[in-house]
Amino acid sequence: MFVKICGMTTPDAISAAVAAGADAVGFVFAPSPREVSAERALELSAGIPDGVLRVAVMHHPTAEHASHVLEVLSPDWLQTDVEDLAELDLPENCTVLPVYRNGRSPAGPPYPARLLFEGALSGSGKTADWGEACTLAAKTDIVLAGGLDADNVAEAIDTVRPWGVDVSSGVERERGLKDPAKIEAFIARVRALEDRHA
Repeated sequence: MFVKICGMTTPDAISAAVAAGADAVGFVFAPSPREVSAERALELSAGIPDGVLRVAVMHHPTAEHASHVLEVLSPDWLQTDVEDLAELDLPENCTVLPVYRNGRSPAGPPYPARLLFEGALSGSGKTADWGEACTLAAKTDIVLAGGLDADNVAEAIDTVRPWGVDVSSGVERERGLKDPAKIEAFIARVRALEDRHA
């Protein structure tokens, strides 16, 4: 199962995520305690091995801001709300992870090949609507986010059956500061479930 640890701000957090087997790390480029500059994200990502995706996480970015992040960081994926995409002129090689929120599922078919589903406010620690997420997960690959932590991720996976999971506040020791032990525990809990859902 795909696991993304979002809101990276320190080398220790990135090292913990990589060592524990995360598939992706996210850098936030939007107003948040976890916000970093493109230049800082580039520094932090210097030691990330091939195979671990670097995701630029945005929310209603201006075209200039998105272009700057893409130019400096050259992320593997760009994650932003689906309505933002119509306003951005993205290069063809930019892989997008569109964000859908509670009550705003895609009207498809056709559905996006992959999407991230979460609650109304990113990084708030509030749980997404798992019922709505479950309906979506039967139609396309979803990355479930919103209020996940090591204590509830097993239930979330059993309920929703997502393609992947994404955590930020649920692995923090304080708002905006990741706890390496919580990162390790979260990923270990997800990996322990993989055989059950294989």
